Amino acid sequence: MGASANDGEFAEYIAHEEFRAGLPAGRLRVVIDPKLARRFVAQRLMLIVVVMPVIGVGLALVLTGRTWPGALMVAAGVLLNRVVMWQAPKILLHMALRDPAVYEFVTHNGLMEVRRAEA
Repeated sequence: MGASANDGEFAEYIAHEEFRAGLPAGRLRVVIDPKLARRFVAQRLMLIVVVMPVIGVGLALVLTGRTWPGALMVAAGVLLNRVVMWQAPKILLHMALRDPAVYEFVTHNGLMEVRRAEA
């Protein structure tokens, strides 16, 4: 019985209010799975619903002879998608700090692990 709670396979559960208070104070350590975070953030923000019409309008502009504005819209759609995917772990952390439901979902489904920081 000499093993501590952190020696097990799973981390100890930390409530959302404690998470909100402890993270800025440096009492907690957060590990986010970037691959799962990308998928979750894209679905939660409905990224495909925003990006596809922007790219589609850009392609329509290119096909109608407005090359530069169309190319800029296509580039903006692709760039928006890339930036959100690249920043997905930070966006997920921000979402988890603000919304208890998101925090519960991401901690219970393995997207984010919250542990107490060692002294």
